[in-house]
Amino acid sequence: MSLYDYGLGTLAQYELTADRSARTRGALLCYTAQGLLILREFHGSEKKLEKQQELLMRLQENGINTDYFLRNNQESLVSKDKTEQRFTLQHWYEGKECDTKSREDILKSVRTLARLHILMKMEPVEEYRERSLREEYLRHNQELRKIRKFIRNKGASNVFEKNYLASVEQFLERAQYAVKLLDETDYDNLRERAWREGQVCHGEYNQHNILMLKNDHFGTAVTNFGHWSFDIQVADLYRFMRKILEKYNWNQELAGEMLREYHKIRPISAEEWKNLRVRFTYPEKYWKLANYYYSHKKVWISEKNVEKLQNLIRQREIWENFAEECFRDYPRYCSLRSQ
Repeated sequence: MSLYDYGLGTLAQYELTADRSARTRGALLCYTAQGLLILREFHGSEKKLEKQQELLMRLQENGINTDYFLRNNQESLVSKDKTEQRFTLQHWYEGKECDTKSREDILKSVRTLARLHILMKMEPVEEYRERSLREEYLRHNQELRKIRKFIRNKGASNVFEKNYLASVEQFLERAQYAVKLLDETDYDNLRERAWREGQVCHGEYNQHNILMLKNDHFGTAVTNFGHWSFDIQVADLYRFMRKILEKYNWNQELAGEMLREYHKIRPISAEEWKNLRVRFTYPEKYWKLANYYYSHKKVWISEKNVEKLQNLIRQREIWENFAEECFRDYPRYCSLRSQ
């Protein structure tokens, strides 16, 4: 019996049964009298989950489709099976993930994010505040140096390590430049204002967490809010744009469309614009690949990760030029309404 076979038994705590069920990305889809629901293992904080539910219900009540949680017959968001494993049950939707090859899907997702951000505000809670970007960048830069030293000391013995040593100086120089740019902006005040306003970020707004709904040409649903935090909201916009633009070789025309569509609904301020420039200047994906290599015991590097690193190296000049050109002038891709 699988873990989810046991988990299915928790439906009784909601006075529900599943007519049928199907495995999906790390969860179990359940077809019930209450419609399509999704059952997942839960490993997080129930206190934070209650705040997440508060956020999801606010969005739901204001016309944004979310994967809000159901309460069991004990009024709890979390249920335990007979092995004491914890599960949650959430509302789910018939639809397909945002297609990154479709401009229509991409721009619809950007508009959904802008509407989401207008509504995503809560009373600030310190323990759910995202760490400072400056702290994060300085720590990442130190890690890039540590990995460089580790590979140099032992000697580069595979393609990944050789490519890393051949490219790290250029990417580290860019990383340090991003910190310098950040220090030239009014980041601390921007961060403080976002905190005072209770601005919330989704934290993982990407194509996998945006569903294009069946039988609803305009409809989307946003899912998987588990990484939400209090932060400057353009962090979400940056993350979504970066993942898309990597696939489009840093196409400035597409970036401009995305920025315009977002700005029409939720205006981007001059300081947020500068913050986007900083984020697009920092070699985040390069750091992620290096950190993954280092934290996974450096024993075996997948061909996929070697390819990813080589792609980053190939795209480096285009990516660097993108950040400089796209965010040079405010509001290059925005209307004047936010000034």
